[in-house]
Amino acid sequence: MSDDKDKSGNPLPPQKGAVLHLADYDHGNAALIFSELREYWNGLRQGRAIPSRADVEPQGIRRALDYAFILERVAPGAARFRLAGRHLIDLMGMEVRGMPLCSFLNPSSRGRLSDVLETVFRTPQLAELSLHAPGEYARPELRGRMLLMPLRSDLGDVTRALGCLISEGDIGSGPRRFDLKSDQVMPVFDGAEAIEPSPRAFAEKPADWQGKPRQRKPVKPDRPVAPTSTPAVRITPENQTPEERRAGFRIVAQRD
Repeated sequence: MSDDKDKSGNPLPPQKGAVLHLADYDHGNAALIFSELREYWNGLRQGRAIPSRADVEPQGIRRALDYAFILERVAPGAARFRLAGRHLIDLMGMEVRGMPLCSFLNPSSRGRLSDVLETVFRTPQLAELSLHAPGEYARPELRGRMLLMPLRSDLGDVTRALGCLISEGDIGSGPRRFDLKSDQVMPVFDGAEAIEPSPRAFAEKPADWQGKPRQRKPVKPDRPVAPTSTPAVRITPENQTPEERRAGFRIVAQRD
């Protein structure tokens, strides 16, 4: 193996035919992987605001493949894993495909995660989360970082996301779940304004029938109706016409 270094003591880039130190290829460097994954996402845009899910290829994210995942939005503030790398399987202790993203967070942090996730899809914008899992029996303390970047589906709507989750420390016994310590949202375009996640940021506008109750129009009768306050007139033989009196007669047959 080559031990060539420059004047600053840093390893020189490998030359043709040289053997690369495995220590120089740090797979778990969160900052480096995040930077490369974001550059890859930007490269997929090709002048578009949001790249397409169909453009994502595993060969383009070899360094981040164990930590990367693809999400599908299934409801407001909720998404599930379509694909996930080996590191996420190790953290959960099981296959995570089809599971919700919130399964990696403790219940107290899932509300905030839902607000952040919705801004990624609805704004859309990027988000970076800082995570922490306190140490306990058979589970050492863990710190983690998560990156979320929106993608378009085959239908053209922003219902997919390319993400990355990296933890630092021994995983121990799974499943491991984190507390959301902080989050930062970033606009798609440099210089644009990011929308701060909040429960009311994307409140659904009520439908017309959910607003004020509709007033019924008065129904006009086909024929005039006598006011109910008018007293009823009692019909007696004195106020009947001759025709009305004759209508009340009965013919009685006489027996021989």
